[in-house]
Amino acid sequence: MAKYSNIAVIYGSDSSEWEVSCRSGEFVASRIDDTQYSIYEIFARFGKWQLVAFRKKDSMRITFPEGARPEVNKNDFSVNVYGEKVKLDYAYIVQHGKPGENGLLQGYFEMLGIPFSSCSAFVSTVVFDKYSCKSYLRDVDFVHLAPDVLVRRGMDIPAVAEKILDRLGLPVFVKPTDGGSSFGITKVKQAEDLVSAIQYAFTEGPSVIIEKAISGREFTCAAYRNADGVQTLPVIEIVTDNEYFDYDAKYNGNSREICPAPISPEHSDRIRETTRRIYEHLDCSGVVRIDYIDGADGLYFLEVNTIPGMTSASLVPKMVRTAGLDMTAFLTEIIENS
Repeated sequence: MAKYSNIAVIYGSDSSEWEVSCRSGEFVASRIDDTQYSIYEIFARFGKWQLVAFRKKDSMRITFPEGARPEVNKNDFSVNVYGEKVKLDYAYIVQHGKPGENGLLQGYFEMLGIPFSSCSAFVSTVVFDKYSCKSYLRDVDFVHLAPDVLVRRGMDIPAVAEKILDRLGLPVFVKPTDGGSSFGITKVKQAEDLVSAIQYAFTEGPSVIIEKAISGREFTCAAYRNADGVQTLPVIEIVTDNEYFDYDAKYNGNSREICPAPISPEHSDRIRETTRRIYEHLDCSGVVRIDYIDGADGLYFLEVNTIPGMTSASLVPKMVRTAGLDMTAFLTEIIENS
């Protein structure tokens, strides 16, 4: 018997990724088992939480027109649907970026005592910041980290840029520490472009990480927890037509995502084992995707995605299909083992 009755799928966000989040959330909501749960889709952006649609157990999906969407009561995480107060007892978070990926939303649910699908508030906060996450992995011996420099808003950017060039050389990647979907990222190959790249990254957040560019093949792998412990999914190789796996490559078809990756079983096992160890080292929960560059001297960690894309074309659903798993059953495992 299912542990929960009313599943809230929360999508939208306060970040540049909100539209991608909506597509992910709608996909997740459509695949959750409605023979076990009632599903309530909540669009949340800039503090306004509204019920977009719902699908009661064994029933059809009903949508609300914009302007007539019921407001979510944040005092107890409930919503009034046609005169009936519905208490939502589980949250499946599909908010890319803030506040669903940086620990704020998780903290809210922890205070209310409502189970949810992702990492804890603390882990989400640590992992969402790229520099902080790398700091938690600096002493491990099972994955490499590219040399980096942290820059905060208000620093003397031209002076810092000179130090970055001396320490890291070129090319480098300039990234907001707390962004996703490649927003605000630039690959810098000429010294005169570094300052403007840092300023561009600041449009997405108050701190920026500059990393030495590592040459190699790009791989990604996901891990999740079920009743038998931490499991990993098949490895994907990402081959892009662009300079790197940017927003255009991710969402406009300018990349190939090969699953399973065309590598030896031993190579795949190493990446999957590294993914499992990072997942456990960071104390992750739910389904988490971890990205890598396989350089000349070994595997380099890129980042952790605690709320990975979940559209039908996204990487994790591709891994699930390649593994021969049913998406509905997979989501049930995530829900029941959170």
